[in-house]
Amino acid sequence: MGPYFLIMAHHHSPLDVLLSRASTDHLVEPPPKGDDLRTILSAGLRAPDHGKMRPWRYTVIKGKHREAFADLVVEAMGRQEPDAPEAKKTKRHHRFSNMPMIIALGMHLQPEGKIPVIEQEMAVAAGAMNVLNALHASGFGGMWVTGPFCEDRIMLTALGLPEPHRLAGFLFVGTPAKHSDERKRPEIDDYMAVWKGDAIKFAADAG
Repeated sequence: MGPYFLIMAHHHSPLDVLLSRASTDHLVEPPPKGDDLRTILSAGLRAPDHGKMRPWRYTVIKGKHREAFADLVVEAMGRQEPDAPEAKKTKRHHRFSNMPMIIALGMHLQPEGKIPVIEQEMAVAAGAMNVLNALHASGFGGMWVTGPFCEDRIMLTALGLPEPHRLAGFLFVGTPAKHSDERKRPEIDDYMAVWKGDAIKFAADAG
């Protein structure tokens, strides 16, 4: 478990933990390992899964293999974003080669299956959120990153995702370098409504 786990366990209810989660890429060693990592990723498999399609595919990149994978990411950028400035490529290479751990969010899709592809994709997204919550609850941190390079077929094949399978992005994973500042969140009253027969109007959409 991460170094903040005991603090969180003593001072926060499970709901408090959910409400305090925030993405962060200010991450240092260690990432979760062994049974901790298996348990955290197992939380992803508890996401809703209509039709039991089981589309989750998690690839863990860590240690000495991060540098080689960062090279692969930059090569994918070159194919998918040929006009990307060198500074952007350099920054992305640095991030992928220096994050304590990267987890690829593979989507094993069955377009001819009984369940629409979008529902299979949503199951992967729900699983990713479960993993982020499990990381936070265990004293670790994470950030979900995406980009056009995630569509690169050469990189997808290297991740065990040949056509028609795809990628929902990557999680950067590690121990938060510091306690994150309390980030102001939207007021829930702007994003919820009670239906009483008339068409709904959300306060967040006013203006």
